[in-house]
Amino acid sequence: MNPPFPYALLNLDALRANLERVRALAPRSKVLAVIKANAYGHGLVQVAHALHAAHGFAVARVDEGIALRQAGVLKRIVVLQGFLEPEQLKAHWAWRLEPVIHTLSQIDLLEANGPTRQPLRIWLKLDSGMHRLGLTPQEFNTALARLKRLFPPRALALMTHLACADEPDNPATAAQLTQFAALTAGLNLARSIANSAAILTEPASHGDWVRPGLMLYGVSPFANRSARDLGLTPVMSLKSRVIAIKTVAKGEAVGYGGSWIAPRVSRLGIVAAGYGDGYPREVAPEAKVLIEGRRVPVVGRVSMDTLQVDLTDFPEVPVGAEAILWGEGLPVEEVARWAGTIPYTLLSRVAARVPKIEFQTSYEPRQNRL
Repeated sequence: MNPPFPYALLNLDALRANLERVRALAPRSKVLAVIKANAYGHGLVQVAHALHAAHGFAVARVDEGIALRQAGVLKRIVVLQGFLEPEQLKAHWAWRLEPVIHTLSQIDLLEANGPTRQPLRIWLKLDSGMHRLGLTPQEFNTALARLKRLFPPRALALMTHLACADEPDNPATAAQLTQFAALTAGLNLARSIANSAAILTEPASHGDWVRPGLMLYGVSPFANRSARDLGLTPVMSLKSRVIAIKTVAKGEAVGYGGSWIAPRVSRLGIVAAGYGDGYPREVAPEAKVLIEGRRVPVVGRVSMDTLQVDLTDFPEVPVGAEAILWGEGLPVEEVARWAGTIPYTLLSRVAARVPKIEFQTSYEPRQNRL
């Protein structure tokens, strides 16, 4: 039986191949695979189990770390937002999660609760220029000294995050690396800096741990370089089917608001996918869907559950034909440009109602509803 539609086909072989690409680029670094936001829409638990060769995982929030532990994931799990309150701190101890410390108030909580607890592994984050999460350079040494009173050195690691690594010529990256190096000089502690873009272009940032995210899913972090150019293979193909075909007269308005007017007698296909599934409503008029190997124009406004394509020049396309919204032959990076956004947004928006169907060459596909 065919899968429900739309559905996301996940190539687990590609996922593991992209991890090997990370390891080839940063052979002296351990890999902390970033699988936050439901593994960028690919399925948190599925991706964690597939990436068993990674040294650990990074998630954004405590509940994501707990979900991995409950699914039997034993690798190290770093919580990038750390904890905000005592209950979240207790969850870190209970589930062996590793918090990122980015404010002095977190250290206050550790000092209030630490002496009666088992040691945690701690990641101390410096704000080297991103100005999001992280301690200021003025706070950094004080924070580190306080943590050393609570935990042995082997439990501590250092990190920062690069703001402009996806712009290889931006001098901000060199400035951040210089500041991080200056503040951490002489400290015999593990370091983590590089995200996907820096893994690909900034070998000096690799350090002891790299944190690949987008590249694991076979997507380019750069506006002007494709995944193929970078040696990456897309993991997700978002697919659906043509569920109806209709003919409209020249001059007829199509879709909500009648934003598209048929310039001729037109044969339209109705595809079972819309913004309720994660396909962007905001796509520009040049947007395309791949049907039977050909790029077919999207016309009119995308609805919650459907979108329209112009099949006038493709009279042989039948009801039931497969439609690739992004994937092989139609990169998600291109769809993101049509929507005026970035691939991260599209991948993380894939709705829970869209089944994720895993595929790898070693066994038959199996379906996982999230």
